[in-house]
Amino acid sequence: MRTVEILDRLIAFPSVSSESNLPILDYISGFLVECGATVHHVQDRTGTKGGLFACMGPAGAGGIMLSGHTDVVPVTGQSWSADPFRMRREGSRLYGRGATDMKGFLAAMLSAAERASRRRLVKPLKLAFSWDEEVGCLGIPMMLPVLAASIGKPRLCVVGEPTQMQIAVGHKGKVALRATCHGEAGHSALAPDFVNAIHLAVDFVAGLRRLQDDLARHGAREPGYDIPYATVHAGRISGGTALNIVPDRAVVDLEFRYPAAQSAEDVKAAIDGIAETASAPFRTAFTGARIEVETVSAYPGLGAGDDPDALDMMRSLVPTAATTKVAYGTEAGHFEAAGIPSFVCGPGSMEQGHKPDEFIELDQLSACDAMCDRLIGLLS
Repeated sequence: MRTVEILDRLIAFPSVSSESNLPILDYISGFLVECGATVHHVQDRTGTKGGLFACMGPAGAGGIMLSGHTDVVPVTGQSWSADPFRMRREGSRLYGRGATDMKGFLAAMLSAAERASRRRLVKPLKLAFSWDEEVGCLGIPMMLPVLAASIGKPRLCVVGEPTQMQIAVGHKGKVALRATCHGEAGHSALAPDFVNAIHLAVDFVAGLRRLQDDLARHGAREPGYDIPYATVHAGRISGGTALNIVPDRAVVDLEFRYPAAQSAEDVKAAIDGIAETASAPFRTAFTGARIEVETVSAYPGLGAGDDPDALDMMRSLVPTAATTKVAYGTEAGHFEAAGIPSFVCGPGSMEQGHKPDEFIELDQLSACDAMCDRLIGLLS
């Protein structure tokens, strides 16, 4: 099975988000050039990471795009049974970091390009390979502005995150934030005379919990999700240097995820208001007391678009699939925001993603190859 051979090669690249993805991108680029594809590279600002767009068949707008990210999550601290960057097969399962999320789909993309090279396409097959999806969908927003000028916008985009080959028509958007709490340092023996930044952080988090309760009761709802309303989550708090020093700085890392019916601007404004409410009482003792909230990363949700023709086209590619919504975020929201009807459909289950001994089932790869064969037929 050609897709399995390619997956074996892709897993061997340790393309963790914290490292450069250029080695795996060079392999992908060379593979596509051999298939006769037109390849357009996009680099990040550092020159250490990049992505690419590729086109097979006639140039210009239209056609169908398959899209995936090249980065994987780290294996540090995880207990693997074998080398995570060496694919191994046990029965019907293929093990390795990224097997499901999402090098299985990347392998299917390259295998499809190879098969398409032997056909005469009357509409273009387009491919996108991005970077740093796992740390906030950072790469694809840098790529999309050059899409139209490089290979042309597609009629439809399929983002191959693992859905067990079901068609995901929606996911929530996400905004990651960092709240920096500023207090006043001093000796802990005189602690009441100073403003403890951790106290600001605790009051801020208490406000976030009240906001979550309000969203659960009164926030916009969208059916199809396990939690149909917006969620606010504080994931990390840090602060202080020593027990006998009143800390002058504390940091809260948080996020909120929201359905299409919920205004992200309203949630962000509520969080800003909580920061002001939490810090204001402390300013009578220290005028510099404040909480600064900055946006670290964000991606839009998927599902606001309404294009029945695009959905019919997607259903023709996977005729037995059901439509669903997924809890995790993807790059599909960015494509849709750029005016490209987009769906999430790929092999494997996200239940395997980010875990030790990550695997994908062979029948899932076969189902993905079948989807790609129908796609090639539609473009021929």
